[in-house]
Amino acid sequence: MRGFEVVTKKEYLKKRTNEDYREIKLPTRSTTNAAGYDFYLPYELILLPCETTIIDTGIKVYMPDNEFLMIVIRSSLGFKKGLRLKNQVGIIDSDYYNNIDNEGHILIAIENTSDQEVHLSKGDRIAQGIFLQYQTVDQEMEIEKKREGGIGSTNRKNK
Repeated sequence: MRGFEVVTKKEYLKKRTNEDYREIKLPTRSTTNAAGYDFYLPYELILLPCETTIIDTGIKVYMPDNEFLMIVIRSSLGFKKGLRLKNQVGIIDSDYYNNIDNEGHILIAIENTSDQEVHLSKGDRIAQGIFLQYQTVDQEMEIEKKREGGIGSTNRKNK
């Protein structure tokens, strides 16, 4: 089983407004054979040239343990507007879901690499999420560490 959910209002209101929360839309595929689920912008955004911002999507994702969600910029935003993901490709691990720091809230950092101001409207499709399976090596040692939080939490020491 895999799917998308909206984070709680309490979580979303840590960074955004109640009005923005009402505009959150679950990711969808646009065509029958589309690999990616489009993420929608829940609020208007203006990016100045060379500016980076973090988009609070209001979305979290659940999936089997042997899968991850790859986040990439929509091709049209890269080609036509010079936008890219700050980290190039986002990887959402299955254990990010409902973590103690932010419920698994998917944040998308985008950068305007153009010399033009870019206007994005509420409801614009900004990125795609693609579910993929991964494999592990036969000789892997047992991993006891469990995710304790959100972004960057795998670098924390277990208590």
